Formats: sequence, C-alpha cells, structure tokens
Amino acid sequence: MGLPRVQRPVTATGGGLEFTKGHACGNDFLLAQAGDLPQGSLGPLARAICHRHHGVGADGLIAYRRTAAGASMLLRNADGSRAEVSGNGVRCLAAWMVVTDGSPIGHDVVIETEAGAKTLTLLDAAAPRYTFRAQMGDPEGLRQETLVVDGEPVQVVVLSVGNPQCIVLVDSFADAERRFERLGPRLATHERFPAGTNVELVAVERPDRLRILIWERGVGPTAASGTGACAAAAAAAAFGGAAGAVDVVSPGGSQRVELAPAGIRLTGWAEIVCRGTWLGM
Repeated sequence: MGLPRVQRPVTATGGGLEFTKGHACGNDFLLAQAGDLPQGSLGPLARAICHRHHGVGADGLIAYRRTAAGASMLLRNADGSRAEVSGNGVRCLAAWMVVTDGSPIGHDVVIETEAGAKTLTLLDAAAPRYTFRAQMGDPEGLRQETLVVDGEPVQVVVLSVGNPQCIVLVDSFADAERRFERLGPRLATHERFPAGTNVELVAVERPDRLRILIWERGVGPTAASGTGACAAAAAAAAFGGAAGAVDVVSPGGSQRVELAPAGIRLTGWAEIVCRGTWLGM
C-alpha cells in the first residue's frame, strides 16, 4: 500500500515543510509549526513524514504554536492516530523552545497539551542535550484488573497519566522480554480499550529501580516513553513494592520519576538532532 499523498504548504524557503527533529532516550519526534501545516491533514501527514523509509522517520509528529509561556501542541502518532500527550514529546518541544529563546538554567517552559498544561523546568543545558523536570499531574483511575489474552488470564494495572496506560508487573526483566512481543500488541488493541492503550511490561529490580519494555499505541515498540515511565512508577508503587522515587530504565535510557503530593515529577533529557525541509514523495 502506498503512502497517502497530502497537500503541503510552500514556505519562505521555496517549498517543502520545515521541521526540527528531537529525541528523548531514543523516542523521537518531528516538530513543525502548526501555521505551516495544511488544514485537516495532520493524521495523513504524520503517517507520511514519520515513515522510517519514505519519510524523515519518527515515533510522532508534533504541531506546535508559540505562546507567551512556551508552546501549545497537537501530537499524532506515527500511524496518524491522536495522542493526548507524550512525556518525551513535551521535553523535545521544550528543548527546542530553550534553543530558540536562549533560556537560562532554572527557566520554566509551559507546554499546553490535550491532556492539560505541563510545566518543565530546565535543569541543565549541555547542547544539544537539555535536561528538564516536568510536572506531569496526578495518575487517575489506578486499579488492578484481570484481562484474558489468548485464553490466558493476565493481571494488569490500568490508569491514565493524561493518556491511557496498561501495566503488566512481571517477576523479572527476562520474563518481560519473553512475553513482550505477544502481550504488547494484544493488550494495546484489547477490547477492554476501545481507543487503544499504551502498554508497559515492568520489572521491579529494586525498590528504587524499574526496568520496562514499551509498546506504544499507534507506534509499537519504542525505546522510551515519558508517560509510560510515570505510569510504570505509579503502578509499581501501588502494587509492586516500589518506592515513591524510582529510576525507570528502558532500552533507550533512564528517567527519574517521583510520586509527589503535587503530582508526578518526571526528570530526563531531550536532544535536538537536526533541522531540515521535507520535500515529500
């Protein structure tokens, strides 16, 4: 099946779509100014530009507009589907705001998402890598359930951290690796979640250290997930014996999650990779 063709805007550079690419622990995003995007085509555009071979390649496309405090954003997954928020995506966008504004250490960047405003504080700026502590809000609907997958009962923890999450607490990381390719896609599209869900298999290695594997809704396996790390920490603290402050290690790197009275705090870095012009097919 061919990629969808979309009408692209003509920019001041003479044609194509101007973009910035960033990643946080390997979870990568393309950033484009919303005013440069054709109306009503964000989903098809995301599928085309995020394609790993025919496009630029990314886990998602962020359309943003500058605001007085930072930026507002809409996020589409690599398959064009809607995502309410991404912890790594907001860090990538905040990093780009810091680059363009020349902001100092300690500066707050407010990113408005479909899951509410997220405030990110710049902790370190060693270009091209920028470290932030983000206020991610409170987990909601945290509870255990048993779902049937291929005839097998699977105990999960479901919750929302601005987007839907399904956590499987496993005995070891080897167990997570063994079960990931089967449980990840089946839980992500399980009938329990009509709009789909993000899935993490989580091993509590120590009270202050988790290792996770991530199957993102609309993407598939990803190297990291900020909201997935938050959800994993909340689930492991409630039902897996984890502490309230943990390092969450995914294939792409480690993020720090603190379950504070004022809400979840997520600390990690984002890196600006490049800027370019996408000329399309």
